[in-house]
Parts: sequence; C-alpha cells; structure tokens
Amino acid sequence: MVLLTNKLCSASARGDLAGVKLLLQGGANVNGFNEFNRTALQVVMLGSTAVAKALLEVGANPNIRDPACSLTVMHDAAREGFVDTVRVLMDHGANINLVDKNGNLPLHLAAREGPLKALPRSCCNVFTQGDRRGS
Repeated sequence: MVLLTNKLCSASARGDLAGVKLLLQGGANVNGFNEFNRTALQVVMLGSTAVAKALLEVGANPNIRDPACSLTVMHDAAREGFVDTVRVLMDHGANINLVDKNGNLPLHLAAREGPLKALPRSCCNVFTQGDRRGS
C-alpha cells in the first residue's frame, strides 16, 4: 500500500492530474502517508489547483500538519501566493486558524514571506474578526 501512496504523492507533486485520478481509481488512499510521512495533498504542486481540488473532492484532509513544523497546506499556499489553491482549500474545509510550531497563522506567513493577496478578503476578515488585542 505504501508503494501506491508513494506513486500518488509523486503524481501530486508533479501536478499530474490524470495520474492522480488513475491512482485514486486504483485504490490509493488519499490520506495515506508516503515514505516521508506526507500525504498527496501535503506534497501537491501548489500551482496545480486542479490536482488539489481532485484530492479534496475524494476526501483529502486539508488540515493534516507537517510533522516537522506543524504547517498545513494552507500555510504553504498562503506563503507562496497561490490564491486559487487557497480558495479551493477554504472551500473544502481548510482551517485558516491553525498555527504552526512557531505560532504562525497562514496570514502571518503570507504577510511576512509572501504576497498578502494570496489570502482572499473573506479569509482576512475571518482573521481579524474578534481580535481582542485592540488596535
């Protein structure tokens, strides 16, 4: 089963939509971990929104954390500026309020390391609602 998961992760990382669909139809576990302890969604080519969407539509969990840094795919997509992927993740239940091991939200990474435009306005509104720190 690990071999099939490794192949799914490789296809996902390459942005190979046809390969991903074929492997899923062949029984690959969408939330299975490869030999590096990552899922296909965690290694997805972030610019390949169609692959991310295909994985999410068959039940990929967008909130699985990277074991090393506690990052989610949302952190990666926001930091790198993949707006369409951020939207697809949000549409499929990605939690925008999960923090990494350093306490960073996806918004923090987008602001510090990537373009703020990576987060849709609705996402930013969610981040700022209920902020009790004052401004």
